[in-house]
Amino acid sequence: MKDSYSIVKKLMLTEKGTRLSESENKYLFRVDRSANKVDIKRAVEELFKVGVVAVNTMNRQGKKKRERTPNFGRTANWKCAVVTLKPGDKIDLT
Repeated sequence: MKDSYSIVKKLMLTEKGTRLSESENKYLFRVDRSANKVDIKRAVEELFKVGVVAVNTMNRQGKKKRERTPNFGRTANWKCAVVTLKPGDKIDLT
């Protein structure tokens, strides 16, 4: 069983994430690629002391990056989780 801090890497503060948190009580997290929905739910409930209703995940592909040479590199692939909280629960974004 993994540690909660190694499953949830960070809370993503984006325009879309802020809009979702204000209107639909959903929060975006960058999570470990090997974590499943049950692991993510348990980790968020343990770290932020909130109730989780649903977890949706998506695997994001890394972008192509080019340096000053004609060779291309890639940034790492990552996983994003959209966590829906129970009504009345909030995560402090500050």
